[in-house]
Amino acid sequence: MRVRVLAFGMLREMLPSGDFSMNLPEGCTVAQMVAQQQQESGLQNAVWQAMAVAVNREYASREQVLREGDEVALLPPVSGGSQEESLPDVSLTRDPIDAEKVLARVRHPEDGAVASFDGIVRNQTRGRQTLYLVYEAYEEMALEQMRQLAHEAKQRFAIHDVVMVHRLGRLEIGESSVLIGVCSAHRAAAFDACRWLIDTLKKTVPIWKKEHFVDGAVWADGDPFPPEMLQ
Repeated sequence: MRVRVLAFGMLREMLPSGDFSMNLPEGCTVAQMVAQQQQESGLQNAVWQAMAVAVNREYASREQVLREGDEVALLPPVSGGSQEESLPDVSLTRDPIDAEKVLARVRHPEDGAVASFDGIVRNQTRGRQTLYLVYEAYEEMALEQMRQLAHEAKQRFAIHDVVMVHRLGRLEIGESSVLIGVCSAHRAAAFDACRWLIDTLKKTVPIWKKEHFVDGAVWADGDPFPPEMLQ
């Protein structure tokens, strides 16, 4: 059988291609496919142990059996007007984020608090001067994961609405990379939900950051995936 394989972030640069097909035997599991690709690519075992795998845009266990035509994504640790509940207000954009306009979408007369997180591109990292950043994503899956986070936040916290926007492409110093807004009747729930959303987004949503310095470029180290995603 044949499956499509997508690789992102540093994995895309380590492999011959970021989008290729693999011929596999019937009944092949994710773990067996990964082992075959590791052998063919010659990459170190630590790289494969740290990555997560998605099948058809859903995180998959290593024991999941693959089928003809599956789309398998190899994911390195990630860097990092209201709508109805069934369609959370989340988006990816290559345009500058207008914080005032975005946060206006979660301002409602019945709410007493709007908490927000605005991630800004800084001019240095660990003493190295930054020129600019480049973000890339497994876009379809990233949007699905962001929607799931918005739904879960509404279940976990006493909040009314969520908006999340993440930039892709090249970002200059001082530009916003991600903006999250949360509204609620009282401030505590809005603060708690906003922090949970950005912390969880940076661990689970497949978005990667490449930092371009005056003396070179590197993919940013991501937070490790939760253990259950690597089983």
